[in-house]
Amino acid sequence: MAIREILEAPDPRLKIVSSPVEKFDEGLKTLVDDMFETMYDAYGIGLAAIQVGEPIRLLVIDLQEEDPDAEPEECEHDGTKHTHQPVKKDPRVFVNPEILDPSTDKGIYQEGCLSVPDVYADIERPSRCRVRWQDLNGKQHEEDMSGMLAICIQHEMDHLNGILFIDHLSRLKRGMALKKLQKARQAA
Repeated sequence: MAIREILEAPDPRLKIVSSPVEKFDEGLKTLVDDMFETMYDAYGIGLAAIQVGEPIRLLVIDLQEEDPDAEPEECEHDGTKHTHQPVKKDPRVFVNPEILDPSTDKGIYQEGCLSVPDVYADIERPSRCRVRWQDLNGKQHEEDMSGMLAICIQHEMDHLNGILFIDHLSRLKRGMALKKLQKARQAA
């Protein structure tokens, strides 16, 4: 497994419409392992293959909910010690996903993105959807999704179509988000 570089806006590769996965082989499994390692390292909950430079219809999600039954753990970040509640990992892989039946009910959720770091915005999306996808062996699945999982899958599927979450914003707000990103890069 390896941590890969995450492409950041305005990288033109993020605008590519990804191609369907046709080979369900060891290379695909290695890419998935790398994507999870990259996502966890960046403290994300979802990652599309195009975000690591692979223009194929593949995404991974792990909502990593806190485990209320686990003992709190001590850890150290940037030289500061603190206690946190461990999370339950629930890694999910979606190959060639498609949304079949988005609800007409909409919800507004604050979204962020590993490809647009430190920028957050309220985005309106269907609050439920039915999704069809294949697993790493090519077996087909369907599931009704709601809540955070529905939002996350729609966000990641946008990446497969060359769309960033900031593309859902007005031109003015999108411009402000990109300026904020550029300022953060210059300060680093």
